[in-house]
Amino acid sequence: MESILIVSGTRPEIIKLAPLYHELKRQPWARVVWLHTGQHAQMAEQIMGSFDIRPDLTLVRQGDSLLDFSLGCRAQLEAVLTGERWSTVVVQGDTESAFQGALAAFYNGVPVAHVEAGLRTYNLRRPFPEEGLRQMIGRITRFHFAPTARSRDALLSEGVSKQRIWVTGNTVVDAQQWACEHRGIHRRASGRGHMLVTMHRRENWGQDVEQVCRAIAQIARQHPELDVLFPVHLNPVVRGPVHELLVDLPNVRLTAPFDYLEMQQALADAWIVLTDSGGLQEEAPTFGVPLLVLREETERPEALEAGCAGIVGTSTDAIVAHVNRLWNDPAEFRRMQRAGNPFGDGTASRQIVRHLAAELGVGHSSAVREQADVVA
Repeated sequence: MESILIVSGTRPEIIKLAPLYHELKRQPWARVVWLHTGQHAQMAEQIMGSFDIRPDLTLVRQGDSLLDFSLGCRAQLEAVLTGERWSTVVVQGDTESAFQGALAAFYNGVPVAHVEAGLRTYNLRRPFPEEGLRQMIGRITRFHFAPTARSRDALLSEGVSKQRIWVTGNTVVDAQQWACEHRGIHRRASGRGHMLVTMHRRENWGQDVEQVCRAIAQIARQHPELDVLFPVHLNPVVRGPVHELLVDLPNVRLTAPFDYLEMQQALADAWIVLTDSGGLQEEAPTFGVPLLVLREETERPEALEAGCAGIVGTSTDAIVAHVNRLWNDPAEFRRMQRAGNPFGDGTASRQIVRHLAAELGVGHSSAVREQADVVA
């Protein structure tokens, strides 16, 4: 029996690790343990409940600052890693929790499996600190599960052996399919649907938030028949200008942040998405919803290349122009709508489990048979 430790701490990690957890739980060779670092507390508990997950281990968050959290997390992870023999530690993405989990595993000689490996902008300030964290995780990872061929190529260019990289697709699509099947997510809106807006990245705080809000206000006034749905981040740096510039517009609805299932339903009912979120860039194409990226660059260029998303930045004029172009050009809108999701087909978790089994030397015969079926 192989003991596999899954380390998560934030909402995106939980979403993308949940389908992998359920797939591992089905394996007779795996004893899987879910550890929550406490980086996000109430929000994390809510999202785990959405996926029927109860953590086996929950760390105690130390202090309010990122430094305090990191020091406390590292010390507690050390106790977990030295407490028993682990076959693999699984981390996802580019959070402080993922980095601390990978670092603790590395220092204790436990192989690191990195889900969503190889995302890069090569700009350490955008996104910050995620770009630095995922590059550092990449240097100490044994099993790199890249979501796309581009991610694989980034890892190869950094000297990672091709024998340690597997292109699996992104588990975020697996999670969406699970939610649709188990939680009844489907399109309920009639007609065009709403314009969904989210914004939270720290590099957009300040003047950029204000410019985006002015664009939304202008669009809402130009198209009073268009409903705008904006779940507002709780940080006052975002919440302040959003409410100041948008609260009085009758067709703009400002809400508290959505939980995972609410966001999936909002995506299913959307006409278009405006966001600086990396996760929504991966999720919106599943529902055929065109997306405009409120950033200057993205570590998910596959969405741009596939045609389901476009970068508009935070300029008021640019945002208004792009939305109006899609409003007035049905052919262009349909082209983006039908582009498909370049990030996966919902089989990523099964592929990861198959590769882990082969690398750990368990369930090998069934893994070989499944691989042969795929090739055939």
